[in-house]
Amino acid sequence: MRISEDQEILELASTARVGQPVPNLLFGAVHYLLLIREKHPLNTYYPSMTVKPGKPEDAYEVFADFCRMYSKEIIQLLNSKIVQTNEVRRCAYLYPVFSYIYQKAGKPLALLEIGTSAGLQLFFDKYSYSYCSDKVFGNVNSPVHLTSEIRGNLSPLKQMSIPEVAIRIGMDLHINDVRNYDDYMWLKALIWPEHQERRELFEKAAQLVGSKEARLIEGDGVQLLNSLAD
Repeated sequence: MRISEDQEILELASTARVGQPVPNLLFGAVHYLLLIREKHPLNTYYPSMTVKPGKPEDAYEVFADFCRMYSKEIIQLLNSKIVQTNEVRRCAYLYPVFSYIYQKAGKPLALLEIGTSAGLQLFFDKYSYSYCSDKVFGNVNSPVHLTSEIRGNLSPLKQMSIPEVAIRIGMDLHINDVRNYDDYMWLKALIWPEHQERRELFEKAAQLVGSKEARLIEGDGVQLLNSLAD
């Protein structure tokens, strides 16, 4: 609400790349700069930066001061970055589906992902899963453990087994490499500061994926899909 009444911040936000969700991009840019820079009073309001954050309703003046202080850096980020998230918890519903396909096909899977960003979901078979019980599926020794629940009367749990994956290819208009510090911090900054569990899962998945190999291609996935499938 306060931003909508602050012409200076609105003008700053208006420099964002066309087609991008401006609020996500602006808040991501501010969070990114907080994560990589020296301390600023705004840090004290971010749950990702302190264990006892201040009240959000008291943060605006400090937020506006930060935006004015680092306006050039924020504009550069708004012009160069795009909003990309790797919500690794999506793998909790991909795992049963891919397990079913693997059993039906009777051969290793070839994964082609459009909008892959850093490719965290290409390694769904390297994570472990549980669904409202103590039973663990997938790679039981994985540092990344994802939880979900089964709703309804049908359950895929009895048929699930770890699929064998032969090929992992990700396509995106802009590829992020979690082994690159800047890419890693940008993806981390796009996670809302109060989402602690999501941030921890991202950190663990990024560390795991950073030690693996996948083919990540920068380009239009729709145009590339047929040739890569062949």
